[in-house]
Amino acid sequence: MNTTKIHQQLPTNWNEREKLREKGQFWTPSWIAEAMVAYVAKGSIEIFDPATGRGVFLNALFHLKFHDKKFYGIDIDSEVLQDVIYKNPIADVEQRDFIKNPPQKKFKAIVANPPYIRHHRIDKQTKLYLRQLCVKIMGHTIDGRAGYHVYFLLQALHHLEKGGRLAFIMSADTCEGTFAQKLWKWITENFCLECVVAFDEKATPFPNVDTNALIFFIKNSTPQKNFFWVKSFLPYSTDLREFVASNFNKQHFSSLEIVGRDLSEALKTGLSRSPHNQLPSQYHLLDFATVMRGIATGANEFFFLTKKQIHALNLPEEYFITAVGRTKDVTGNILRKEDIKELEKKERPTQLLALNGQKNLPKSIVDYIRRGEESGLLNRPLIKQRTPWYKMEQRKVPPLLFAYLGRRNSRFVKNEAGVVPLTGFLCVYPLYEDEIYVHNLWQALNHSDTIRNLHLVGKSYGSGAIKVEPKNLTLLPIPDHIVRRFHLKRQYQTVKGQFDLFREQKKSYNATHKPVGNKKKKL
Repeated sequence: MNTTKIHQQLPTNWNEREKLREKGQFWTPSWIAEAMVAYVAKGSIEIFDPATGRGVFLNALFHLKFHDKKFYGIDIDSEVLQDVIYKNPIADVEQRDFIKNPPQKKFKAIVANPPYIRHHRIDKQTKLYLRQLCVKIMGHTIDGRAGYHVYFLLQALHHLEKGGRLAFIMSADTCEGTFAQKLWKWITENFCLECVVAFDEKATPFPNVDTNALIFFIKNSTPQKNFFWVKSFLPYSTDLREFVASNFNKQHFSSLEIVGRDLSEALKTGLSRSPHNQLPSQYHLLDFATVMRGIATGANEFFFLTKKQIHALNLPEEYFITAVGRTKDVTGNILRKEDIKELEKKERPTQLLALNGQKNLPKSIVDYIRRGEESGLLNRPLIKQRTPWYKMEQRKVPPLLFAYLGRRNSRFVKNEAGVVPLTGFLCVYPLYEDEIYVHNLWQALNHSDTIRNLHLVGKSYGSGAIKVEPKNLTLLPIPDHIVRRFHLKRQYQTVKGQFDLFREQKKSYNATHKPVGNKKKKL
């Protein structure tokens, strides 16, 4: 079987794709399913799949000739449960909600590709239920930005019998979200993480889906300090299945990179990321710059216009500022005024309506605002938080831009055009604004040794894309030799020296101005 067959399983029609996103249904390739079943089937008569879908794991049981096993599966989608594969006598399936109405027993073997539904697609009532479920299982909550698949994993672990095995294939954000640290601390303190499998871009289980996948092999036994971290480079190879079936003892496979890994290092680096054995840099981006996200308009189609649209609507240009919206509108590492003019020729949006409480607005602007109200913009979540609703966020023009979600090697852009970015970019503000310092920092950030560290602070997506949140970007390690090469250390020491001097002055002041009675003096 070749990789083209994987592509045939995925819808090309946008509407069909959206339906899958709503249900979180992305079918597991057979070579992955067989490896997962080979793990959980050891020592168990019954295999439980809490999101059985089209029966890929049941089919793996047949293919592996586990005829002595039984299969119990549940799914909320009654349509998929009518598939002919479930007519087999070893299969017992029912329509059931694993999160809200799970089976009232525990299982020795659990295997699943849980529904991949991101948090913003989960309604408020369900989010409250998930929060309560989390407290019931873990004893505390996790960040509300966890997707539905994360709670599926928690529920499955809660239903895993002592000594039982679990194999889940999930998105990489399970290890990279803001919730990940608390989640995996709890899991690895209560269960034994035996193996994590990652995939090279050429071997991705879900082509054309904007996420990377991981397989977690977890046993309900005493936690261990080490585990196997594996990277697969060839789709539809039997190597992964053979490695798992050997109980992780067989180590030499041409398509697999197998690493014995320290758990504490992996949790710090991230389970989705390769081992990070380099000496940590003492410098990070926060030592040289601050970071903010770009402007969130809440309705780009209304606030972010082309010059042609502005003229057609007779809107005065003085109420607009020049902006850049999409990362693909910035093709190089430097954004110049000439580039903006080219975008305008291509009739790409470059003008942001930047109203900020001005009074006595011209009639054309007032009429345009009224059109926005009539179209229902006031009801959009972000917009209805503003007063007035059309008031735009403000940003100082950032000297550097960072592509929020990019596939290119060089992601830092020198903003010579003097534009403000929308949320496709992050704003990077160097501590010093002189031209030499900005240029040096830009070169340092675009150096391959710095770019290589982005995976340490970002979320990984399909096709090699990396998404980095503003706070995480400030933690980007900048190698010591890069700091020295581009003369950033002198600037860093100057700032640090000023802070140390202030701290010593404060310490000296407090020592000579001791408070009298209960009164305290503050510097």
